[in-house]
Amino acid sequence: MTTLDRPADGKRTTRIPFPTVDEVSRHCLQDREPETVHIEIHLTAVLDPTRLTRAFTDALHHHPRILMREAPRPWYSRSYEWELTRTPDVPPVSFPASTPNALHEARTRSLADAPPLTTSPPIRLEAVEDPKTRTTVLFVTINHTALDGPACLRVIATAAELYSGRDNSPPSTAPPLLSPRPPQDPPSPWSRPARVSAGTPDPRPGNGLLVTELSVPRRPKGAPYTVNDQLMVATARTIADWNEEHGTHHARRPLCVTMPVDDRPRDMTMPIGNGTRLVEVALTPTELRSPTPALLRLTATRTAALKSQSRPQLGHGAALLTSPYAPVAWRAAATRALRTAAAPWTSTTLLSNIGRVPYPLDFGDGGRARAVWFSAPARMPRGLTFTTASTAGRLHLALRWSRTLLGPGDGARLRDLFEQHLHATQEEAP
Repeated sequence: MTTLDRPADGKRTTRIPFPTVDEVSRHCLQDREPETVHIEIHLTAVLDPTRLTRAFTDALHHHPRILMREAPRPWYSRSYEWELTRTPDVPPVSFPASTPNALHEARTRSLADAPPLTTSPPIRLEAVEDPKTRTTVLFVTINHTALDGPACLRVIATAAELYSGRDNSPPSTAPPLLSPRPPQDPPSPWSRPARVSAGTPDPRPGNGLLVTELSVPRRPKGAPYTVNDQLMVATARTIADWNEEHGTHHARRPLCVTMPVDDRPRDMTMPIGNGTRLVEVALTPTELRSPTPALLRLTATRTAALKSQSRPQLGHGAALLTSPYAPVAWRAAATRALRTAAAPWTSTTLLSNIGRVPYPLDFGDGGRARAVWFSAPARMPRGLTFTTASTAGRLHLALRWSRTLLGPGDGARLRDLFEQHLHATQEEAP
């Protein structure tokens, strides 16, 4: 991560080279499936437009690393650079009309229209009044090349605090100390993971989305696994069942689930940008058929070992790939070619568990968050992502898929399978 910085005084503009994650994402951008992160926050009351605009704009200045745009560069430049700006280039907050389809239309825009990287800030906030409940729903769309969901949520928490005058800091809890552990006989990293079997593709380009609310799974006190491990087991078994229903050509391959890990603090010192590192949890078909308690213990041991290992955000290969050995345009072509060649070894799916939303998201007389959904990009070759967060004692699940792989009916079936397997992790727990 780069250090938090402010635009310099005078005519000089502060520039920051793209970190590895940003550069790899920038190399592989495509219009057909934009790299957006969607955040959807349902409040319990109605926000005042003028106060919200002022609070959110002020929050951007409290986190100046978010006020940035991609700097122009000559063709021979060896890196992309972020250019920090003093103020937003465009108004960051808008208020679409409250129509019967307003929520659906805002959700669709969040998947299909990425904020441009050349305009500061590369995020937008739409405040939509839900005509059914007369409450406000906030839709935040992030260009994932610049920013991730947890960092943006920190900015929204600051906006809530400025709007309400109430403290929106998270409870002060120390991050867990993870001692290095050896992996527990995972499948070979050279094994080609299973792919998600195709369902009924949608002829339209882009991503589809389904959001749903579930009960947070119960976990016995002192259990040797976490809720995240329960979600991991439910995700893997959902894909295994789906593939079995749609053909068994992947039945002998391990299922590999990419899991973002975020070690950043949640207070005002949180670095803004793409700050998660990715680990990949692999489970063999034999392991997935184990009794649920045994599979939960195995998953817990394996995920803890992976989290404790020191590793660059995207692995050592990505760090090598982004070293400035040649003009950035040449490296972009090489990165895209390698991505295509490595597609068969890409993980099966991604599970991004935000966990319990750490901030109250209390807007005072504008209401508190009663539900928060996130969704991560679902580009091929994965084509399907699961994103979870818990708010007000409920689990909020977003299933997002590439329309070249799945359709709306497929999303509904995957949701049902996930709910069934998540329920099994608590019913069969020791």
